[in-house]
Amino acid sequence: MIPSEQMKLALKAAQDAGAEAVEVIGASGQTLEVNVRHGKLEEVERSEGRDLGIRVFLNGAQASASGSDFSPEGLTTLAERVVAMCKVAPQDPYCGLADKDLWGTAQDLDLADSTAGDADTLEAWAQTAEAEALKNKAITNSFGAGASASRTVLQILTSEGLEHTLPSSTWSCWMTALAERDGAMERDYDWSTERHHGDLKSPESIGQEAARRTVARLGAKRIKTQKAPVIFDNRCATRILGPALEAMSGPAVARGVSFLKDKFGEQIFAAEITITEDPLRKRGHGSSSIDREGVKREKRNLIDKGVLTTWLLNTASAKQLGLTTTGHASWSLGGAPGIAPSNVWLEAGSRSVTEMMADLGRGLLVTDMFGPSLNKNTGDWSVGSAGFWFENGEIVHPVNEITVAGNLLDIYQRLEAASDLEFRDKMNAPSLLVDELAIAGQ
Repeated sequence: MIPSEQMKLALKAAQDAGAEAVEVIGASGQTLEVNVRHGKLEEVERSEGRDLGIRVFLNGAQASASGSDFSPEGLTTLAERVVAMCKVAPQDPYCGLADKDLWGTAQDLDLADSTAGDADTLEAWAQTAEAEALKNKAITNSFGAGASASRTVLQILTSEGLEHTLPSSTWSCWMTALAERDGAMERDYDWSTERHHGDLKSPESIGQEAARRTVARLGAKRIKTQKAPVIFDNRCATRILGPALEAMSGPAVARGVSFLKDKFGEQIFAAEITITEDPLRKRGHGSSSIDREGVKREKRNLIDKGVLTTWLLNTASAKQLGLTTTGHASWSLGGAPGIAPSNVWLEAGSRSVTEMMADLGRGLLVTDMFGPSLNKNTGDWSVGSAGFWFENGEIVHPVNEITVAGNLLDIYQRLEAASDLEFRDKMNAPSLLVDELAIAGQ
C-alpha cells in the first residue's frame, strides 16, 4: 500500500505546478505463483510492485503519467512533467473529474482474504490437481498444473476531496491434461478462481474434471457444413455476451463503432433473457462499490427481459453522449479511465442441457471456442469451435475443426438459457441454445 502522505505529496506537487484539478491513483500488490509438471516443481514466481499515476487538468486539456519513484524528488518531478505535458496537450471538451454528487462510499464487500499464501501450500494444491488427473489411465501426459495467490490495493485521491482505498485478494488453482489416441492429441483443462481461498474448488475435483474433459475429446471428427441447433456450454457461453457488453460501451457508441448504437431501449435479446450486473456482490470477482472515478455503483439489469436499458459510461463518455455516468470507469494508472462492467450474469432458464438435447434431437454442443471474428459495426460474428455432435438427444462423437457463424443481433433474439448457471468469473452465463446456426465443417 502506498502511504497517504506520498499520494498527497504528488497531488500538491501537481497543484503547485499549475494544475487546476488533480487525480492520483495508486496500485500496489504481491503475487505468488507456483507451477508443477510430472510431479516436479517447475517454477516459483514471486512479484511485488507499487506504482502511482497522476492525471491533471488545465485549460480544458488533460494529461497523465505514472511512475514508481516514491521519493519526494521523484514524485515532484513526475507531477511537474505531467503538468508540462498538459500545457501542450490538445483541448478535450469531455475531460474532467466526476461530479461530487455522484460519489459513493467504499463498502466492505469481503474482497480481501486475510490468509497469506505460501509456496508450500500452493505447490501442494498444484501437485494434488495434477496427480488426480493422471490417475485417469486415458491421460497420457500433463501440460502442467499451478496455483497462485495475490493481493492488491487500489487507491484514489483527488483535489476535490475524494479519497478511497480498495484492498482485494485472488486465489487460483488450475490443471491442463493431455491424451492421445491414434496419433491425435487432445487437451483440456479446469480451474477455479476466488477472492477467498476457502471458496476454491478442491484440487482433486479440478484434476478430475480436467481429465474427464480431455478424454471426452478423443476421437474428434469434423462434420459436414450445415445449419443446425447449437448449444454453447456454460464455460464458453460468455463469449457470446462479451461483444454485447463491448457494444454497450459509451466510447464505442459515441464513435459509432457499435452494432448496438441505435438499439437503446429496444428489445435486442429474446424476451426471456435478463442480464444482471451487481457490483455489490459479496466476494464477487468484479465487485466494488465505487468505480475508478469514485462514482457510486449499483445493481441493475443491463438487459431487462430482452430490452437494452443502459450504456456503460464513465464521466468522459457520458459527457460526449449528453448523459450521466453509470459508474463503469475502469482502473488505469497511465491514462484516463476506460470502461468495464463488474459482476455480470445472464439469468438461468428452466431447462437443463440434457432436456434441451432431448427435445432438439440432433445438434452441436460447443465446449471450446477460439479465434473469434467480429464486425463491430454490423454484429457479424464467427468463431472456431470444438465440442460434441448429438443425435436422438445423446452425444454421438466429439467434433473439432469447425466454425460457427451468424449475426449477433439475430443470435441474441433466439437465445434460450439453460439452468446450469455457475459463478466462476466477472461474467457468467448458463449454457445457451440457439435454435439454428451456420456450421462450417468439411
